[in-house]
Amino acid sequence: MQTNVKDILTVSFTLFAIIDIIGSIPILISIKNKMGGIKEIRATLISGGLMILFLFLGEPFLNLLSLDVGSFAVGGSIVIFILGLEMVLGAEFFKSEKDVRAATVVPIAFPLIAGSGTLTTIISLKANYTQTTVLLGILLNLIVVFVVLKSLKFIERILGPGGMIAVRKFFGVVLLAIAVKIFATNAHGLIK
Repeated sequence: MQTNVKDILTVSFTLFAIIDIIGSIPILISIKNKMGGIKEIRATLISGGLMILFLFLGEPFLNLLSLDVGSFAVGGSIVIFILGLEMVLGAEFFKSEKDVRAATVVPIAFPLIAGSGTLTTIISLKANYTQTTVLLGILLNLIVVFVVLKSLKFIERILGPGGMIAVRKFFGVVLLAIAVKIFATNAHGLIK
């Protein structure tokens, strides 16, 4: 299999849809306000590191722990569901310790950016495309992630308080739906 532009674009757009950094803007702004900031470069590098690590070692690592991709996806879907509930209900389930470094890893780098959906998609893409193609798709998405993280203040200013509430509630419901879909797709094989 050769690396070509069409394949790179296909992989990039697939990952872009799964990462859904645009849809995560309301929760990222909420986390940023709660924590007093986000370390954008750190969040981008950690999530990128997780994706690249999973590209090369994902399946063997899960097998070592006697886990399958479905179990991993179900666990991630529960975290995504709780984040969606937080957005819709305005409740705080993830208690903030006012530590920007901790928030950079959980929940920003994982599961928002490099979540179970993203990591399982990387494994799936690897079955159809070269590692180089998937790696380039990951790197292109990391550039978009960094730009969005750097632009949160600007985006918040454009939307205003009322717009932020509306967008947060809407995308909270979208997150809940994504979590339910990931759970439903992967849970059936776990219950025996």
